[in-house]
Amino acid sequence: MPEQETGLIVVNAKKLAGLLGIALVLFFVIAQPGSAANLVTNVLDFLRSSAEAVITFVSNVFS
Repeated sequence: MPEQETGLIVVNAKKLAGLLGIALVLFFVIAQPGSAANLVTNVLDFLRSSAEAVITFVSNVFS
């Protein structure tokens, strides 16, 4: 994907989006650490329950 040149600054959209995402996460962690920890816990719980559901499905298919 070619980069667009705007004046003297070369804009790489992927890199800029990544840096903005990291900045947003850092701001959220610094501003509200308790909420950030709860969010991470909820995401991990969701991933665990999803993996258990897939394992149950595959077990039922092959038994």
